[in-house]
Amino acid sequence: MNLYRSILRPLLFHWDAETAHHATIAACRIAGAIPLAPQLMRAWYDFAASPLESNVAGLTFPNPVGLAAGWDKNGHALRLLDSWGFGFAEIGSISAAASLGNRRPRLFRLPQDRAIVVNYGLPNDGAEVIAQRLAKHRIRRPLGVNLVKTNQGPDAAASSAERIVDDYVCSAQAVHRHASYLTLNLSCPNAAGGKDFFAQPGSIRQLLTALLPLEIACPLFLKVAPNPDPAEIERLLEECEPFAAVRGFLFNLPVGKAASLALTTPRQVWEKMPGAVAGQPVAALSNRCIAEMYQRMPRDRYVIIGGGGVFSAADAYEKMGLGASLIQIYTALVYEGPGVVGRINRGLLQLLAADGFSHVGQAVGSGCRATL
Repeated sequence: MNLYRSILRPLLFHWDAETAHHATIAACRIAGAIPLAPQLMRAWYDFAASPLESNVAGLTFPNPVGLAAGWDKNGHALRLLDSWGFGFAEIGSISAAASLGNRRPRLFRLPQDRAIVVNYGLPNDGAEVIAQRLAKHRIRRPLGVNLVKTNQGPDAAASSAERIVDDYVCSAQAVHRHASYLTLNLSCPNAAGGKDFFAQPGSIRQLLTALLPLEIACPLFLKVAPNPDPAEIERLLEECEPFAAVRGFLFNLPVGKAASLALTTPRQVWEKMPGAVAGQPVAALSNRCIAEMYQRMPRDRYVIIGGGGVFSAADAYEKMGLGASLIQIYTALVYEGPGVVGRINRGLLQLLAADGFSHVGQAVGSGCRATL
């Protein structure tokens, strides 16, 4: 019997989505402080297998399945997350100044589509406060910190290029020493300012140049809009080329609810839900972006962290075959609970063996290579 699906999920789904989310984070924070609780969780959920271990961007990952940013925005649940079997975790998004985010309600469920609609708008405690929290945390597995421009609200005046860049620099200066890697979120679909700026040619180069004086030692990843247009990918690669610290890419959620998502939930249910869709409906778009990036990027330098609609080992393996070296999940936790991490990893072992692979790295790009 799956304890989460049969007991915990029905209880959580009695609450609105954001209340359930906050309650889960609070429970994880409390449990993480209870003596032996993380060890017991680790004994229950953790899973180790040498074929799943990899070295990506100079970091060692015990398995390729990580937690995406957005679930633990402020780093409150890190002690327990270390015990759920993730190969890595990414917290945030974090901004230079604290932000309340968008008005509630701002998180919704679409169970029929195994999806959620997210309109949080980047609420977080601010980089300095979170840096102090991270300084007290002992990193057991790679920890990513996702940085974004401060959301000053829908009524705020447009920010100048210099102010946007300074916001990222301030956050990076505060947290980079406490992170295994930094992700620069350049395309949040639910906040004004940054995503429009970074769509302009030269803007990414401007930000990366401004970060150089910090001498950031950890790898940088860029989280960009899910646009598989070859011209846009070539622009991105060109602007990143002079900056050796940039080691890879992630793709964000698409803005709004495009018809291409093919939602099966009736329109009258979701049309008044503000925000971007996450979960299974975005899988196809995410996969197109991964495949296009993998076939164009210098593979001896860059890697891809793939997300979007990963609920099973087959979902994860498909993204690896298209070119993703690592995988992130978020919505799967909502519907499947923490046990999904181990199920994906065990399934990956079986899929690797079925294809004659002895190591997870051999699967990366194997689907693309088969079509060339």
